[in-house]
Amino acid sequence: MPYACSDLDEAVAWMLEQLPREMHIATPLGIGKPHRLLNALYARVAADASRPMSLYTALSLDPPRATRGLEGRFMAPFVARHFGADFPRLAYVDAQRRDALPAHVCVEEFYLQSGALLGSRQAQRRYASLNYTHVARALADRGVQCIVQKVAANADGTRLSLSSNTDLTFDVIDAIVDAGHPRPLLVAEIDPQLPWMGGAAAVDADWFDLVVAPPAPWPKLFALPREPVGDAEHAIGLYASALVRDGGTLQIGIGALSDALCHALALRHTDNARYRRVLAALDPDLASHPAVVASGGLGPFAQGLYGCSEMINEGFRRLVEAGVIRRRVVDKAALMRRLNDGTADAAERALVERDGQFLHGAFYLGSQAFYDWLHGLDEATRNGIGMMRVSQVNALSGQDESLERLQRRDGRFFNTCMMATALGAAVSDGLDDGRVVSGVGGQYNFVSMAHALPGGRSILLLRATRDAGGQTGSNIRWNYGHATIPRHLRDVYVTEYGIADLRGRVDEDCVIAMAAIADAQAVPALLEEAIRSRKLRADFRMPEAWARNSAARVRTALAPFRADGTLPDYPLGSDFDAVEQRVVRALAWLKRRTGSRRGKLATVAAALLQHDVDDSEALARMDLSRPRGLGERLQARLLRLALARTATPVG
Repeated sequence: MPYACSDLDEAVAWMLEQLPREMHIATPLGIGKPHRLLNALYARVAADASRPMSLYTALSLDPPRATRGLEGRFMAPFVARHFGADFPRLAYVDAQRRDALPAHVCVEEFYLQSGALLGSRQAQRRYASLNYTHVARALADRGVQCIVQKVAANADGTRLSLSSNTDLTFDVIDAIVDAGHPRPLLVAEIDPQLPWMGGAAAVDADWFDLVVAPPAPWPKLFALPREPVGDAEHAIGLYASALVRDGGTLQIGIGALSDALCHALALRHTDNARYRRVLAALDPDLASHPAVVASGGLGPFAQGLYGCSEMINEGFRRLVEAGVIRRRVVDKAALMRRLNDGTADAAERALVERDGQFLHGAFYLGSQAFYDWLHGLDEATRNGIGMMRVSQVNALSGQDESLERLQRRDGRFFNTCMMATALGAAVSDGLDDGRVVSGVGGQYNFVSMAHALPGGRSILLLRATRDAGGQTGSNIRWNYGHATIPRHLRDVYVTEYGIADLRGRVDEDCVIAMAAIADAQAVPALLEEAIRSRKLRADFRMPEAWARNSAARVRTALAPFRADGTLPDYPLGSDFDAVEQRVVRALAWLKRRTGSRRGKLATVAAALLQHDVDDSEALARMDLSRPRGLGERLQARLLRLALARTATPVG
């Protein structure tokens, strides 16, 4: 039986007794981290230079930190409500932000919370650039001696579930043992708020060496605030949804672009006539686009889709509820072959409906509503979801490859990137000065798998433009000093202006296809550079149709569907109330217009001339109903201006 206790300090003392003087400890990414136990361990080790510790992990989630000004006025109350006043921020993350980790403590991550540690020398120096599927091997090489993980428990505590993080634990243990090292010490912290996931995720309690069950109250799970979805995001989601084939396989990422895609897929299935009207308004010729004809479709999902994604998130919840994700797979190659070719008999199909699974993932992360959904699943739906090793989800895993190929027919692998080059390389995780924004994670895995699977397609989603320093810049560049996905793996790109199918095409054709989905203002310079670099014929001229690629045209096309609720700001639900949603729109508007000195001056001038706006609820939410002093009066005027300019979702 494992050593069991309820006191965190007792648990840390026990771990220190078992482990060698120099400790190498791993802990899962995301919500699989036991924050309180890790904080107790860090406090003990940080104070004792005789016990060096290396901590290996990824995605160390930290709630947003309030800044000054209007953003701070909004964020401080929201963070307290959403995460809870007692949420235990990770002490080592706080130290990383300040470059204050002690010399004898090293934290090494292979995926960073997006943009959160760009300014940390310690985090940037100790980032490990690894494909998700290579992490287990790397941790074995590091000599990991202990894995610390948060788990769920059954009623009597005899069974524990790895729940949110089956991703690396099993693979790491196997890699360590296969390398000839002792099995690592396994430490579990039970959290009753973590949803129970069965099947491969569940183990006997004595599989662990130490089980810690801290008493209530338990802090909230880290819940991602759901992002607003704007015109560009909805347009990208709509275009992307037309590339999915009925009866196929779906992998998605996270964020506003994925939310928009899932909303469009649900609309395609549940209200196909309206879906087609939205597409026609956006692009009346989309149904005949060669990539849609070859790889997608516009009809409802008669067979449904099978979800196979490293992360299960909010979007999959919507697709399960809408009946889109429902194609079941089984671990029997011969039966899968008969299902695919339509020769399975009635008894076999009934067996698949009873025992098959429709969604496989390696970890999950989402909103509190998403966690509540997982908690409340009926038994049949819960059994249809399988938490797996990342080596099984993110790759074709050797001995089971023939089965996985049958299961993952017509795979569509949707991921996002920050920028793309005209020759088809993607920039998803880092900057050209070497700093890391997030990490490669599983993106390379899925892109390469799309090329390996018959009928598979890798589809990278990106916004055509970005606002920086008060200027609008293009996200489709001629070149960039960092690439996450190399050009030789180029496949499909989608922006708010359309679809570029690059698979197998020569460089000149790639340049033309990417320019066709770039913002019109950026195209002339892009073409000029391509001609100068001998990648485009000298007499090429920009087609007249490309001049339509503007935010204004997309906004006009989608305006009726934004106004009638077909394309809402928060298609998968919101963590903000109605008043806060108005404030969020207003603050985003202000941020776009005050990115430069000239923009700030113009916005302040407009605010001083703006007549009062009757939105007392928004002013009260920001504690500006009765502004005190010149600074608060200016903030109130700016907020009133922004509220007036964003009075509707399409403003």
